[in-house]
Amino acid sequence: MDFYNQTGKMAIGSRLRQLTDKITADAADIYKLYQIDLQPKWFPVFYALAQGNLTITGIARQIGHSHPSVSKIVAEMSDKGLVTEKKDKEDGRKNMVSLSRKGKVLAEKIKDQYSDVTNAVEAISKEAQHDLWKAIEEWEFLLNRKSLLQYVAEQKKQRESKKVRIIPFKPIYAEAFKKLNEEWISAYFKMEDSDYKALDHPKEYILNKGGAILVALYEDEPVGVCALIKMDDPEYDYELAKMAVSPKVQGKSIGWLLGQAIIEKAKSLGAKKLYLESNTMLKPAINLYYKLGFKKVAGRATPYERCNIQMELEL
Repeated sequence: MDFYNQTGKMAIGSRLRQLTDKITADAADIYKLYQIDLQPKWFPVFYALAQGNLTITGIARQIGHSHPSVSKIVAEMSDKGLVTEKKDKEDGRKNMVSLSRKGKVLAEKIKDQYSDVTNAVEAISKEAQHDLWKAIEEWEFLLNRKSLLQYVAEQKKQRESKKVRIIPFKPIYAEAFKKLNEEWISAYFKMEDSDYKALDHPKEYILNKGGAILVALYEDEPVGVCALIKMDDPEYDYELAKMAVSPKVQGKSIGWLLGQAIIEKAKSLGAKKLYLESNTMLKPAINLYYKLGFKKVAGRATPYERCNIQMELEL
């Protein structure tokens, strides 16, 4: 067990597999002890059929196995003379699987084994400090709700997001501000006059008019940008605009961190309401805006051909 003490919880799959292998090896010997000619891997299918006739699909659904897996096991059990297959009387396209006479005899014979194994597991549980059965049920519930892969991806995102710093714009980031925006705009649309005004002259068009630009650094490299453009509008204070994140660092919550930071910046400037324009084909961006609290609005004039959705956020 020194290996698992060293690796810790990251080796959960290997450790569970080792435990499963140990129990499965014992299971094979237990069948021999009771002179039951059954392979451990057949048990779920055998038990399901002992309750009644089923189709391959019905068995798979009941025991949580794949259709090919069940089909293979049924074929193996059929070779041993434990099951039979017949066309469904009501639907000739389906094959009904049932225990053969030999299988039914085995189903009666195995009942003592069922009782003894159940009592043995309960005896182990009484000696154990933790209830493994309840823990398995709980883990199954949690992993059905969200996979281990999703849990790990979230941890990866959290760890990598700690390497992100959001800082105010400096002249040295003017090239990154333009390049990052040109990259995504050109990938989906075409650059327009309003883009060039903001990207070629951020100081004159944004900063000098009371706006702000934030830059996201990942390991000290500028990988994301976002701007607040002061609006001459009775309803809105600022437009959230020119948000861009490099594709090479997407998936590290940089857009989310930038969005939160720019909203806090707007609050510090006394803003009460923000406005933005986008396009619905940019699904990740639209989902981010909704997550940040923006709501869809309509009917406003826009200088951009690509704009087909307008949103606002009350602060």
